[in-house]
Amino acid sequence: MRTTHRTLNLGILAHVDAGKTSLTERLLYEAGAIDAIGSVDAGSTHTDSLDLERRRGITIKSAVVNFRLGGGGSAVSVNLIDTPGHPDFIAEVERVLGVLDGAVLVVSAVEGVQPQTRVLMRTLKRLGIPTLLFINKADRRGADDARVLREAERRLGVPTVAMGRVTTGLGTSTARVAAFTEDDAPFARGLLDVLTARDDALLAAYVADEASVPYERLHDALVTQTRKGWVHPVYVGSAITGAGIQELVRGIRELLPAEHPDTEGPVSGRVFKVERGEGGEKIAYARLFSGRLAVRERVAVGTATAKVTDLAVFDRGALERRASARAGEIATLRGLAAIRIGDVIGTPPVGRPYDHVFAPPSLETVVVPADPADLGALHLALTRLAEQDPLIGLRQDPDGRELSVSLYGEVQKEVLAASLAEQHLAVDFRRTTPICVERVTGTGAAHEVLGEEGNPFRATVGLRVEPGPVGGGVAFRLAVELGSLPLAYVRAVEETVHATLEQGVYGWRVPDCVVTMTHSGFCSITSTAGAFRGLTPLVLMAALRRAGTVVHEPMHRFVLEVPQDAYAQVALALARHRALPGTPTARGDAFVVEGHLPADHVHGLERELPELTGGEGVLETSFGHYRVTNRPRARARTDHNPLHREEYLLHAHRRM
Repeated sequence: MRTTHRTLNLGILAHVDAGKTSLTERLLYEAGAIDAIGSVDAGSTHTDSLDLERRRGITIKSAVVNFRLGGGGSAVSVNLIDTPGHPDFIAEVERVLGVLDGAVLVVSAVEGVQPQTRVLMRTLKRLGIPTLLFINKADRRGADDARVLREAERRLGVPTVAMGRVTTGLGTSTARVAAFTEDDAPFARGLLDVLTARDDALLAAYVADEASVPYERLHDALVTQTRKGWVHPVYVGSAITGAGIQELVRGIRELLPAEHPDTEGPVSGRVFKVERGEGGEKIAYARLFSGRLAVRERVAVGTATAKVTDLAVFDRGALERRASARAGEIATLRGLAAIRIGDVIGTPPVGRPYDHVFAPPSLETVVVPADPADLGALHLALTRLAEQDPLIGLRQDPDGRELSVSLYGEVQKEVLAASLAEQHLAVDFRRTTPICVERVTGTGAAHEVLGEEGNPFRATVGLRVEPGPVGGGVAFRLAVELGSLPLAYVRAVEETVHATLEQGVYGWRVPDCVVTMTHSGFCSITSTAGAFRGLTPLVLMAALRRAGTVVHEPMHRFVLEVPQDAYAQVALALARHRALPGTPTARGDAFVVEGHLPADHVHGLERELPELTGGEGVLETSFGHYRVTNRPRARARTDHNPLHREEYLLHAHRRM
């Protein structure tokens, strides 16, 4: 059975300051979900609910609102998810992508296509998420919708179709927008040019007689290709004044894939956000793809089951407590104590794999409490923040004296400090450093035999380590006779191998290698899975040390556009920051140079660029690759150091 109304889970995405939160407010107002439009500057928006978001005027956490578009049988229930625009919070965007049916990518009519715009469009394209573009801020001085449209076609690398234009008042509060109609011959020809690239039947009709192709057929082809993510209609207007918003709303209703979800199928959902309630309990935000989920119902969560104790659904601008939630809706769930971001509820959604689409953080810093007595409270606060953002990557040394977190950039550090201050925790940060990796350079093997002197574990384990293909991850293989070791012990070894390789010889994660189990043995009476878990790190690190590893540092790919007369000074700055630039090319009165830059130098270059270029330099960066570093950096270990046998065995003896 399908619902009587269509639902659309819609994401609003943009580079920071393009106006996506203002657009969210305008859409809510136009749909009648709110009576007054909030202001980002005044801190009164409905989706930026955190005090920190209101103070800084930026979105930090994704937020959900619901509203209806249209009425009767054509009504669409929209779950709109407002996402952060600053690249330091890209992980928050990543988690939302897996629950979207469609998206609106907002571009400023003044600043145009910015670095984050390109990153987001590439990802939306790769995931096949149907996307409309909205050129916002047509009312601002310096706005030029025609220029930005040309820029979008060139820099985003996707087929676009302009659905309207600013007719009067461009760059002023009186800007007016007119939608193109079937009577606009250039619009119809533009549609034909774009749509025939993927529609052979339409192309044949066009070649036979352009005049014989009715507009209704063009519109149907536009709907089909937009919903498949093949073409991207472009709207223009102003979220502040409301110009062009009705045209965008019509595009959302007609062109994006709102469906009648299956409410009678098996329960299937995914968690994309976790936060804590006032009592400290977890609240999970989940999109339901099929079925119904009721309060007090036990549901599969990963490999376990849990009971939903409370449930609320986003509906028409409010969060309403309900007895159940159904397919197509976004609900908040309580009672799932072990829930994590990315967890599947019920059965896995068909065709909706959860995968990391953006590079993980490439920086980290040590967080130090201003008052040493607050170390325990700081650890608890960071642990809870890591639940809401798993990529924080909280690390603690074995003695519990030092806490470090992963970062995308310096703004994230400032926000983290402000979040902790709200919990009455004053902190300082040590210097930001890159998160390196270790790559295996040769082949090494080691083994320990049950009963031999020096092996206190009731287990035999032998492992061989060798390099694997870049991007292939850690592969675990068996070279022992299948069935010679109970499956539980094999799993214990495999799981411990993956956990141990989070810290190699120099303390960095070891990716892309092959680990083969070459020896095994056990005692049916005294051996345990714990014995295999205890012995495996010793054997693995001995093999890894014999194989050898080399430290690689993260490098960011950059594209830099600067005035030609400023390039000499910029080139010196690039050298100071250990950049590897290519040959600059002329673009008008500017130079464009591409290259690679160490991750921990990106912020420094960003900070210097305005002064070096008179504010005209534009820097776009994204993670590129890992490069061998000439000065191997060692990282403090957070385990009990299986590289030092006596120290490790002393700790193991205490545990046993």
